[in-house]
Amino acid sequence: METLIQWITRQGLPCLFQLITGLYCPGCGGTRAVRALLHGNLRMSFQYHPLILYAVLVLTVELISFALSRALKNPRWYLGHETLFVYIAAGIVVVNWIYKNVMLVFFGIDLLPLWS
Repeated sequence: METLIQWITRQGLPCLFQLITGLYCPGCGGTRAVRALLHGNLRMSFQYHPLILYAVLVLTVELISFALSRALKNPRWYLGHETLFVYIAAGIVVVNWIYKNVMLVFFGIDLLPLWS
């Protein structure tokens, strides 16, 4: 059991979509991006999946704006653009998904290498 846990932690969970189709799924690279971010490697995190860094940035900005609006008792400090942030996130996922699959299928370039 310990060997299985070590393998999953090192390699990540396999993507069933990729195993079946040979293509990346929209979320492929997300776990690796979180791991790279937790290790302080922003560039690699962005390469694996840019949504992770975007989500951290948006959550940080939203929390700060919410805290300021509460602390200063002034609602103008709260951004409240959740819908816009969600549309941008969806755009990031779609563009990332298309880009990585185009690079894989047409150029044979695997942009999601295994852990080094």
